[in-house]
Amino acid sequence: REPLVESGGGSVQAGGSLGLSCTASGVIRGNYPMGWFRQAPGKEREGVATLDRFGETTYADSVKGRFTVSRDADKNTLYLQMNSLKPEDTAEYYCAAAVCSQCSLLLTSTAAIWGQGTQVTVSS
Repeated sequence: REPLVESGGGSVQAGGSLGLSCTASGVIRGNYPMGWFRQAPGKEREGVATLDRFGETTYADSVKGRFTVSRDADKNTLYLQMNSLKPEDTAEYYCAAAVCSQCSLLLTSTAAIWGQGTQVTVSS
C-alpha cells in the first residue's frame, strides 16, 4: 500500500475552487509534518503549503490567501482547499511527508515521502 494517496484533482475554470485530499498510512500518522507541492510542465517542483507537527502552516507567496492546508489527524488525512484558482495554478499536485516524524518539511524540501500526484487544470 502506498504511504500517501491523493485524490480530488480535476478541471475547473479560473476563479473556481477545488479540494485535494491525501490519505496517509503506515508510519505517517498523527501530527507528522506534511505538505503539498506542485509541478507544472517544464518547471521544477515547488512547495505550495506545509503543516508542521505543531500545527503551524507555511504557504508559497503565490497561493497565500487563496489556498488552505489542514489536517484531520483522526482520519490521517491532509487537505488542500484551493479557492480563486488561476490558470498558473495548473500543475500536478503532490502530497508529501517529512522523511521522519521529527524532521522538517519545508517549501524548499527536495527529500520527502511523495504521493503519486493528482492533476489540477485551471482554464481561463
